[in-house]
Amino acid sequence: MKNTIKLALFSTLIFAIGCDKEDFADLNSDPSQVAEPELTLSMTQAIEQMYENDYTTWFYNAFDYTYPWSQVVTGGVNSGNTEQVVEMGPKGDHNIYSSLIPTVREIRARIDAMAPGEQEERRAMRAMTYPIQILPAMTLTDHYGAIIYSEAGMAPYTTPPLLTPVYDLQSELFNIWLDELDTAIVDLMAEDQFDVGDQDLIYGGDYKKWAQFANLLKLKIAARLVNKDRAKAIEIVEEVVNSPAGYMDQLSDDFLYHKGVDYFGTGEGVGVGMGAENFIDFLIENKDPRLRVLFEKNSFNGEVVQAFLDAGKPLPPYVAEYVETDSNGDFAGWSGPGEPWVRYHGVPLAPDATIDGDNDFYFNQSVNNRIGVDGVEKVYASTSNFNERLVRTAINFTYPTKPGGRILEVVDNFPSLKVILGSSAETMFYLAEFKLLGANISGSAQEYFDKGVELSVRRLDLMAQNNRYPYYDEDPVYLDSELASEGSTALRDGEIQALLDQPAYDLSSDGLEKIYIQQYINFAATPGDLWTTVRRSGIPVRNSNIFPWDPLVAGGTELVIPRRFSVEIPTEDNKNFENTEAAYISQGFTPGSVNPLILNEERIWFDEPNPDYGAGPKQ
Repeated sequence: MKNTIKLALFSTLIFAIGCDKEDFADLNSDPSQVAEPELTLSMTQAIEQMYENDYTTWFYNAFDYTYPWSQVVTGGVNSGNTEQVVEMGPKGDHNIYSSLIPTVREIRARIDAMAPGEQEERRAMRAMTYPIQILPAMTLTDHYGAIIYSEAGMAPYTTPPLLTPVYDLQSELFNIWLDELDTAIVDLMAEDQFDVGDQDLIYGGDYKKWAQFANLLKLKIAARLVNKDRAKAIEIVEEVVNSPAGYMDQLSDDFLYHKGVDYFGTGEGVGVGMGAENFIDFLIENKDPRLRVLFEKNSFNGEVVQAFLDAGKPLPPYVAEYVETDSNGDFAGWSGPGEPWVRYHGVPLAPDATIDGDNDFYFNQSVNNRIGVDGVEKVYASTSNFNERLVRTAINFTYPTKPGGRILEVVDNFPSLKVILGSSAETMFYLAEFKLLGANISGSAQEYFDKGVELSVRRLDLMAQNNRYPYYDEDPVYLDSELASEGSTALRDGEIQALLDQPAYDLSSDGLEKIYIQQYINFAATPGDLWTTVRRSGIPVRNSNIFPWDPLVAGGTELVIPRRFSVEIPTEDNKNFENTEAAYISQGFTPGSVNPLILNEERIWFDEPNPDYGAGPKQ
């Protein structure tokens, strides 16, 4: 059962409520009296605090809202969408105010209190704190618009303590962040800097890579401005390309959160949904290797197919379509794309589809896919869920075998989880997009695009390898058959080039739509950016011959999907009531409303000129 998580964005959990300056004496100690390792440990702590509330972020924000609204999965676990798929309930936002903001404020204050020479040697360390706090703050503004930022966490450093910080509007936030990132990039490129070494959990003290990550954050801002202020967005992109720091363009530049060897991601299951038919069909049609990382194989291997044949039980039609039998009517292999591609299938997304009897083989699998042998019954999944191993690795796995057959398991083999928070592939796709939109940068959009696809495929393949996907090396159910190796989900030689040769990866026509589709695929494994991409791009596109939008029709009427998260009603006993109320009024928000129509019409600033869902890109 989902426990209610209440994280009121307008609250003043800014580290300081109810405290006075004496409470912060330890934070304001003379840096010369504090051992140097403590400051570097604070930096480690700040990095760790970049990615918190991972369970609720995935369980609620991703799999209840943004992923179903973006047509990656259904909102129901092992079921289709209902009318409630567009309704908001509990949320799981990262509360940066209770931990991250106080930590980065402390680091800056301690460095600023040092002697001039020591300050100079720690310019880069101080500069790191800005991308660290901007990344999660950007996700918050993607959901809510105005947030507390410029005055957040200032209570320990102000007299009297600042307990009523203002909300910065999104238009202001983007300018604040661009200024902070520009300054940070200069400082990160400074010479003769203190070495934080392994206390930097991301880049091991390589400040230039942090500067390149700061440039990626600038590209993220440009992407959000593409339909609001395209000239400024293009200007930002041109700055990044000409930056002395350079930009992320290889796998070793990827921003991978790796908390430690004992970090396995979310401790519990996150309620992943069933894969969307339109999305999985696109990936299969193009034989995109990322399908095998993003989604799970279904249970219908050759042994299970044979068990159904022996029991006289009908196979799901989309499984039966590819089954080959010998003269005795026994399973003899796969036709069509073969393993592993025949093991993936999505479901239609419309709530009305779930009550259509023709779709019973999707939505009543507990009956249709149940067989028994000698009193042993099993139910087999014929569709593909989102692969939870991208979110957590502490999962045991049992391979599907016939009822009463062998037990093949992977147990207690838990690798530490790595989380993608920014990538070179993302950078390349932004550059491809803006080159097509007229940015004065070298190279062609197709070149950036092709490199982005390659980097995205290779990064996800490395994630599957690191997370020890059960089918990565082989499908052991096939024993000594050649299908064991064919069933492997690992990247094969030549697959990337074959992928790039597909028409859907050729930008000579419908180029912008194709670039946004690749951003969409790349972000399917990245919390935070997927929904923003869907909102600003209008993809998937209705009636597209590439990757079409699947209308969420319920009772014959298409559902209205929210464009922002709901905000709670501020109460006058809230110390920051006036600022909170002013922020909502200035944005035209209706506090307390979870009405999808209101959440669709009352848009966040960057989203105001964006295309409607499914309307396609603005040229």
